[in-house]
Amino acid sequence: MNYDLSTELTQYQQRVNQFLEKQLSQYYAHNTPLVDAMSYAVLLGGKRVRPFLIYATGKMLGVPLTQLDHSAAAMEAIHAYSLVHDDLPAMDNDTLRRGKPTCHIAFDEATAILAGDALQSFAFELLAFDPTLNAEQKVAQMQWLSKSAGAKGMCLGQSLDLQSENKSILLNELELIHRNKTGALILASVMMGFNLSNYANNTDIQQKLVAYAEAIGLAFQVQDDILDVIGNSDIIGKTVGSDQALDKSTYPKLLGLDGAKQKAESLYQTAIAALDSLPFDTTALSALAEFIVKRES
Repeated sequence: MNYDLSTELTQYQQRVNQFLEKQLSQYYAHNTPLVDAMSYAVLLGGKRVRPFLIYATGKMLGVPLTQLDHSAAAMEAIHAYSLVHDDLPAMDNDTLRRGKPTCHIAFDEATAILAGDALQSFAFELLAFDPTLNAEQKVAQMQWLSKSAGAKGMCLGQSLDLQSENKSILLNELELIHRNKTGALILASVMMGFNLSNYANNTDIQQKLVAYAEAIGLAFQVQDDILDVIGNSDIIGKTVGSDQALDKSTYPKLLGLDGAKQKAESLYQTAIAALDSLPFDTTALSALAEFIVKRES
């Protein structure tokens, strides 16, 4: 039977969304704009690529889905917080996210900042109180998430990205930005699925999964840059041309549109080669890699 990525993506979207709603329900008693903004930001929509990677990697390696729920939700909470803060006037100053008003537009700037802060704390609360993990596993998950989200990962990438506005930078500098800004959480997602498996101490498997994750992490950003040039705002759910408006260095700007497309294809082939050397059913991860470089949103 042919594998249907769309069906499994939808199943994991629904699973992590339902889990997030359940976990957030403990805050609803406070009935404050902060809680509403947190829920708005994390449940607004989205493909849930990072939770998918946690579920798909873990499932491939024999980890029960129930043991992956807290990690998947924590990752999505971190991702949502980053989007809330990225969209703020002090950073990208975007008004549209996932086809809806950004958090600071739907609420106000102060509430959006606090919602992002609270979602970050919420992520680590989810991991700390995961009843399915032992202490060693919790520490491993927190190490990956904290490292990838902070000044050695996503925040570093965002900072470098802001510094590069209205400047000409080299290709290797652009890759450094996006291996951190976008790639770090994607790598952490694969590793957080791997961490909970019986293969967690197998360095050969880990290295191959790292190669896969690093390739699709960069490919994701290359395709984002391409869509900012040729995409449709109604389809991608955010304003097309925002990179050009901010005079950002992007892959189409540095390589040309065709060169950027070739870069995405090369990264896809690297990812598939890494998976082909693994002794597991890598169908889901292979299909996601293809989706990343062919998506229109």
